[in-house]
Amino acid sequence: MKTYFQPYYFAAFYTLLLIEIAIALLLKSGFIRHTFGDFLVVILLYCLIKSFVNIKSFYASIIVLIIAYTIEFLQLFNILDYLNLRNHKIISIILGTSFSIQDLIAYTLGIVFILFIDLIIIKKIKNESN
Repeated sequence: MKTYFQPYYFAAFYTLLLIEIAIALLLKSGFIRHTFGDFLVVILLYCLIKSFVNIKSFYASIIVLIIAYTIEFLQLFNILDYLNLRNHKIISIILGTSFSIQDLIAYTLGIVFILFIDLIIIKKIKNESN
């Protein structure tokens, strides 16, 4: 893996970060907060990795999915209670507070979506360069 800077991925990361912050601050419940936010967060992490690491899209998506699933399963075991961090608002927002199968589905759909988009973009760039 070689490090480098890819401004398009970083711009996508930054935009998604602002959207996620807005969702966290402005919405307290509902589909957008609980499901769409999870869909977007894996795309955000994917774009962050692709911004700085020259890695194949498939491998980046697997790494992001492992991170997301790990955090979700840590919620199942109440990791915030074990670490005595339940009352820390920012950490609770980042790590989440409760396990949900719906979140796992949202993470998976987010990765499928970004891989599909990435493959279309990569194919278009290759076609333009020929």
